[in-house]
Amino acid sequence: MEVKIIKPQDQAVGQFDGGKIQEQKPIGFSGEGSLIDRLGPLFYWAWGHSQGPAEIGLHPHQGFEIITYVIKGNAYHRDTLGTESVVVAGGTQLMQTGSGVYHAEALKEPAEIFQIWFEPHLSQAVKRTPVYSQYNSEDFSVIDKQGVTIKTILGNDSPMKIVTDAGMWDITIPNGSVYTHSLSQKRTLAGLAIRGDGALTLDKNQPTRFTHKDFVIVESGQGGEAAIQALDKDLRIFLIEVPAEVDYPLYNKRR
Repeated sequence: MEVKIIKPQDQAVGQFDGGKIQEQKPIGFSGEGSLIDRLGPLFYWAWGHSQGPAEIGLHPHQGFEIITYVIKGNAYHRDTLGTESVVVAGGTQLMQTGSGVYHAEALKEPAEIFQIWFEPHLSQAVKRTPVYSQYNSEDFSVIDKQGVTIKTILGNDSPMKIVTDAGMWDITIPNGSVYTHSLSQKRTLAGLAIRGDGALTLDKNQPTRFTHKDFVIVESGQGGEAAIQALDKDLRIFLIEVPAEVDYPLYNKRR
């Protein structure tokens, strides 16, 4: 297995509504300054912050499966399917955009959110009817393993189902504790440290340190185990697992 640490300065940045929403993007669009433009079907990952009211006006999406995960505050949504919703902290919205949908987003108080795009087989996805789904925090499984809290957002027994092959976890590791993630062959594990610092050890080799805001990428190759330890204080890390390759053509975002 191989590990890469992408520092914040090598990630993309963005903003909306005159800078009222500021974004760090581990995976950004072409020209936004990110070293990483995709990991398999994981197409886009933005970490947004606002200190007060902000809005993104009505705009279109097609084909992609788009997840908005609210870390702090509330996310307000409306779309051309007739949806008007509020997603509270710990909750998630899923837009399977299919043949196309317009939506608008708003933040009315200080907020922190992820927006993550997955790419299914687009030539098939654009033939599907667009669907909006919403989940509250209590809808998701949360388990405690020796003090490590693991919230499964996508995969296993999660109520949220997408077409793209992917798993997502929100994990809090107490200072000094370790979380171990097993990877099958030819899988990629991506992690963003949103609170605290840590160390990643692959198959009991020498640990690799990472710090708050670092983007951590593990390429499994023949499979194995990745052990993540919290250092100095509690660590909160968001993990996404996807196949390194898929058996359908992927969109070239640089063309």
